[in-house]
Amino acid sequence: MSELKEQVKALKNLPEHIAIIMDGNGRWAKKRGFLRALGHENGVDALRRIATASAEVNIKYLTVYAFSSENWNRPKTEVKALMTLLVSSLKKELKTLNDNKIRLQAIGDTTSLPANCRKELEEVIELTKDHKHMTLTLALSYGSREELSRAARELAQEVAEGIRTADSINEEALASKLYTAAMPDPDLLIRTSNEYRISNYLLWQIAYSELYFSPKLWPDFQAEDLYNAILDYRNRERRFGKISEQLKSDYHNA
Repeated sequence: MSELKEQVKALKNLPEHIAIIMDGNGRWAKKRGFLRALGHENGVDALRRIATASAEVNIKYLTVYAFSSENWNRPKTEVKALMTLLVSSLKKELKTLNDNKIRLQAIGDTTSLPANCRKELEEVIELTKDHKHMTLTLALSYGSREELSRAARELAQEVAEGIRTADSINEEALASKLYTAAMPDPDLLIRTSNEYRISNYLLWQIAYSELYFSPKLWPDFQAEDLYNAILDYRNRERRFGKISEQLKSDYHNA
């Protein structure tokens, strides 16, 4: 076990939920003169590393941006390659999920995925449903604005049907209609490849998340990079609108 890993494992108050924007697969391939598809294949290897590393230091939730709703606008050949990679990877990674007691979930408009992708996804979700050590969530055909619009429509429909009143719509009501209703909001959001955008990812859920940006392209992101992000997170003061003195008072009164 590396010294850095031991240091993280010994920490109290680890982030319960880490979200990642896995960016840079295409640029990684281009820099090496490869087809973009090879970059995505190496991106799968990186996800395996980071999911395993997260489980080993007892992170409870890991949510990764695997395919955005906007990604459907990419060249058809790349989209087809990504869908093929998704199918081939799901079953191949089942051993990693089982070995680490990781439950797989998916959020997003998964009905838009090809039938063979949905089938493989549903099978692996079913086969890992009883694992309780960590939950790995793939954001597939996901867009946060679409998610929020969908939630608003559901609440509006409930008002129209007399199930609830307009006055009953509050933050909790809206959050209950999101894809992520069953999990806590992310404590830490990591984005790779030296980009400083949120890219329509978990906009509601990251309202108070700590943001960490890495210059590394996703295929190059290692377990040690994850540990450094967690250590950076632990050095931050999460005030949630309060001031430092209030946090100290809350701590002493707990």
